[in-house]
Amino acid sequence: MESVADLKTLAKELNPNVGFYDPMNLAEQTFWGQSNEATIGFLRHAEIKHGRVAMAGFVGFIVHANNIRFPWAPVGGLAIPTGLSPPDLWDAIPVEAKLQIILGIGVLEFWSECAGEKHYMRGGKPGAFPSFSKGEIKVPHPVPLDLFDPLGLSKNKSPEAKAKGLRAEINNGRLAQLGLFAFLCEAKLPGSVPLLSGIVSPYAGEVMAPFAGNLPAGAIPFSF
Repeated sequence: MESVADLKTLAKELNPNVGFYDPMNLAEQTFWGQSNEATIGFLRHAEIKHGRVAMAGFVGFIVHANNIRFPWAPVGGLAIPTGLSPPDLWDAIPVEAKLQIILGIGVLEFWSECAGEKHYMRGGKPGAFPSFSKGEIKVPHPVPLDLFDPLGLSKNKSPEAKAKGLRAEINNGRLAQLGLFAFLCEAKLPGSVPLLSGIVSPYAGEVMAPFAGNLPAGAIPFSF
């Protein structure tokens, strides 16, 4: 398990110019009565996971902003509107589709927490996602590919190459989080990100209220 000293060493490897930066002293905390090492494991896992989501979101924002679509009709024949900003496109899809997406994410989250050999707060590897078919707990029906490294490209890599890849993933995840927030800020407050002014379409909805587009006029949206 990582310690504060390990975090400081890793920070120098990630970005020598910035180094270790923890203004809120989170790395020295003990969450929920757990040890400091367990807390660091939780924070590292959360950072890696949020970085992966942000990288997918960053690419997805660009894809939808440029009206890139699959060449076939979606299931049910529902027309996918074009010319909308990515947040507007989310507001335009039915509530049933949103619930399916959130439920799917919840299933993956449940699997990642329960199916691993060792939890990341108990000495397991932060960021690792359990296999669907190769661990002690298996999905009860055939799953041809795993979510993590589905083609098995990293299994034969050296420990040094894997460590380098993890550092790149952490850096890219941090950058993607900043980039995605820049897109959302410019969409909600045009001109707030000068480099994106005139590039990102404005958005008049509620970024933190995912079901606002499905509520009747005048209803108070549930937000996070």
